[in-house]
Amino acid sequence: MIAGNKTTVNGSMNCYVQESPSVKRRCYAFVKRAFDIVASAAALIILSPIMLIAAILVYVDDPGKVFYGHVRIGKNGKPFKMWKFRSMYMNADKMIDLLTPEQAKQYYTEFKIDNDPRITKIGNFLRKTSLDELPQLFNVLCNDMSLVGPRPLIESEIQTYYDDTHDVLLAVKPGVTGYWQAYARNNATYQSGERQKMEMYYVRNASLWLDIKILFKTVESVLKKSGAQ
Repeated sequence: MIAGNKTTVNGSMNCYVQESPSVKRRCYAFVKRAFDIVASAAALIILSPIMLIAAILVYVDDPGKVFYGHVRIGKNGKPFKMWKFRSMYMNADKMIDLLTPEQAKQYYTEFKIDNDPRITKIGNFLRKTSLDELPQLFNVLCNDMSLVGPRPLIESEIQTYYDDTHDVLLAVKPGVTGYWQAYARNNATYQSGERQKMEMYYVRNASLWLDIKILFKTVESVLKKSGAQ
């Protein structure tokens, strides 16, 4: 806290106290982390029956590992394994030949593919409903992620599209959902530059109010099935 200048109001002396930006940031970080812990723990308990059913369906559709862990870059450049329900066939890495030239180009520019033939039937459903991302609640509890933040990226994405701003992007924890995912996802791409702009907007304007708006918008997007593909 820093003291401001004294002012006179109706003949009496009054002091006002002004919060420094660093104090505001610390308060925001504390409240955000507390909310992450409580909300993710509650969500895991409430959604555990759905997660159990999803795990069974994943295995029945294509026997093998139920969860898929992929290394992403977290806060301050720390790598971590982000968890999802597996939505691709177990031998997906050997099915690259199934991709069309257009799909291969999209993968190397946007790091995702529309109508990916390597996705299982239940995996397609899980992705459309965003249920495949529920295991990331464990990442939140482990403090690798937050409920709201920039999308967790792989190293090559950061090097390609955030070369000059990676230090700013990685100053915050990545999120299960975020400004880009909730408001534009499939309409803001790397090639257009809109995705980068939206992610950096969140990092530079993060606040509890913005986080709340993003969470409500995420629920709306999921219900409208305008989430991940």
